[in-house]
Amino acid sequence: MFIIQRSSSAVEHIAANPITGAVDVVFTNGLRYEYDNVSRRAIVNLLLNPNISLGFWVNANCVGSARTSYAAAW
Repeated sequence: MFIIQRSSSAVEHIAANPITGAVDVVFTNGLRYEYDNVSRRAIVNLLLNPNISLGFWVNANCVGSARTSYAAAW
C-alpha cells in the first residue's frame, strides 16, 4: 500500500495498492471507506501526478465509478 497525503479539505489520506486495486480512504470527518476493484491505471496516475486533487480523484474513481464496491471501516 502506498500512502498519499496532500492538502485537502475532504480527504485526510489515501492508502492505495496499484497491484490489487484496493483503496482505503480516510476523510477529514473521521470516516474511513475501503474500495475494491478501483482502476489500477487511475491509482498509478494518482501516485505519479502530485497535482491531482484527492477529493476529485476519490469522487471520480471510487464513489462515482460503477466498477467499484465499498465497505465502511472503523
